[in-house]
Amino acid sequence: MNTNNAEIVISAVSPAQYPETEMPEIALAGRSNVGKSSFINTLLGRKNLARTSSKPGKTQTLNFYNIDDTLHFVDVPGYGYAKVSKVERAKWGKMIEEYMTTRANLRAVVSLVDFRHDPSTEDVQMYEFLKYYDIPVIIVATKSDKVPRGRWNRHESSIKKKLNFDKSDTFLLFSSVTKEGRDEAWQAIEAAISVGE
Repeated sequence: MNTNNAEIVISAVSPAQYPETEMPEIALAGRSNVGKSSFINTLLGRKNLARTSSKPGKTQTLNFYNIDDTLHFVDVPGYGYAKVSKVERAKWGKMIEEYMTTRANLRAVVSLVDFRHDPSTEDVQMYEFLKYYDIPVIIVATKSDKVPRGRWNRHESSIKKKLNFDKSDTFLLFSSVTKEGRDEAWQAIEAAISVGE
């Protein structure tokens, strides 16, 4: 797979707009400021394919990225951002839920959490939602470069405990600054898309 050959194909708000392909999809979920865009850009070796914004809560649609005609990344709206109205948040929630529970192409969800802090209530809810619907999940703890290496074990244990983490899922540390976890993330994604082929 040529990861440099990537482009955004559509920003969708309803199933009618989803791309009509057989390509496997990996969705990316997380808080508004967890570093989803940086994760996408780092994985694809691109500076700004996914736009990083100084204004969290910018993604308001399901953004489909075509990776070398092999795979779609689907960036879903970030959650937990206070400046968005409850009505708007409910709308996004419904859109995300509809996509994740009905889309046959979906192979796994990369659920991003901030490695520096315990998971938020929304992070826990997202993980529980994915487990409830039996959707394969890859937990990616971002911003690992901001935590001294000597504290990594403690932070990882704390996050896993709060999530009630299932050992059969993948947990990996990631940094868009040091590229920590980039290869591991690709391995987990490729393993997820090869299931059921």
